[in-house]
Amino acid sequence: MKKFFQFEELGTNYRREFIGGLTTFLAMAYILVVNPLTLSLETIPDLPEGIGMDYGAVFVATALAAAVGCFFMGFIAKYPIALAPGMGLNAFFAYTVILTYGIPWQTALTGVLFSGLIFIALTLTGIRETIINAIPAELKFAVGAGIGLFITFVGFQNAGIIVGNDATLVTLGDLSTPATLLAIFGLVVTVILMTRGVKGGIFYGLVIAAVVGVLFGVIDRPSGVIGNIPSITPTFGAALSPIFNDPASLLTIEFLVIVLTFLFVDFFDTAGTLVAVANQANLMKDNKLPRAGKALLADSLATVSGAIFGTSTTTSYIESSSGVAAGARSGFAAVVTGILFLISILFFPLLEVITGAVTAPALIIVGVLMVSVIGKIDWNRFEVAVPAFLTIIAMPLGYSIATGIAIGFIFYPITMIISGRTKEIHPIMYGLFVIFVLYFIFLA
Repeated sequence: MKKFFQFEELGTNYRREFIGGLTTFLAMAYILVVNPLTLSLETIPDLPEGIGMDYGAVFVATALAAAVGCFFMGFIAKYPIALAPGMGLNAFFAYTVILTYGIPWQTALTGVLFSGLIFIALTLTGIRETIINAIPAELKFAVGAGIGLFITFVGFQNAGIIVGNDATLVTLGDLSTPATLLAIFGLVVTVILMTRGVKGGIFYGLVIAAVVGVLFGVIDRPSGVIGNIPSITPTFGAALSPIFNDPASLLTIEFLVIVLTFLFVDFFDTAGTLVAVANQANLMKDNKLPRAGKALLADSLATVSGAIFGTSTTTSYIESSSGVAAGARSGFAAVVTGILFLISILFFPLLEVITGAVTAPALIIVGVLMVSVIGKIDWNRFEVAVPAFLTIIAMPLGYSIATGIAIGFIFYPITMIISGRTKEIHPIMYGLFVIFVLYFIFLA
């Protein structure tokens, strides 16, 4: 096992990989609650029965999709990157596809399935890997730093430290609320542990915050330890139903938009996540991601598997960076995370203690670690500084990793051409320029 996962070469061990995999799981365990809530549309009042998906079935599908995706990434690509149904894509699935377009959730799942199959084709032909390797180093560093700011912003939001404001868009929240105080406490504890060089400091900070939250009544005590496993029957294989029973529903502009949207967002969110986490773990070599094709194939297979189980697009999670910060370096950590997702099906009630306030400190600290690559960007070269800066700043302000990448990649060829450095621009970057311009046109 050690030889297979290259422990000696990566300077890691079972303990570090387990702690890393567990930390990643805790940082992204919220998806087990949020995804079923989103896809079931339970928060939308007065909806006719059958519009949303079955909550219990989606919960099981979410856990299974995450587990299978982690196993694919761990065994095929051997990276410490975990996968699960993606946030943002599930909201698009529920609120745009189902509620706005009025498309049945079964057809929406078919859209996810098709996007995954297209991903596999692009990966096996090497097109996907070629595109990622064509991205200049400065923009890859910018993507990593931008994602760091983005997840820090999410952490501050989850903690209630930063809240919305009609006049200034965002402002400082009420720091006296119990949940916010718990998040601040967890942040202070985590900072102390990390400053002292404690291995797994982020994980221990999560555990301490959760225990303190329960003891002081900020977090409700779990209603139980083991609960009944819901049936996955309502969603399993539903993605195949429109193909055989209503193929005409797949021959519409709306369905094409669904497939392309899932395809686009997953492609660049995944690319950004892979590059950012690999950079943080020092796994990049000569500005290229080793085994990139295998990592992308694992991501594609996870999307297809998730669609069959009955959930929206399964994608690589930036929360994996918290596991890397805790010491994870190999695919064994991803396998650990996958096993924990399987076990979570039995222990669902215990996940009630993993709240946004508990995970917020981990996201904030990981942002600190990820933004460090900003120093590798040559800010003295204005033609590089502009697209890099716009990539970084657009992610948190636009609340989208894909949007930040799109803006930066549009400006890169412009500044490079004006500065007379056209020979340094890979032809693929011109193609991406056109694609991203069209993306914003149709988005508008």
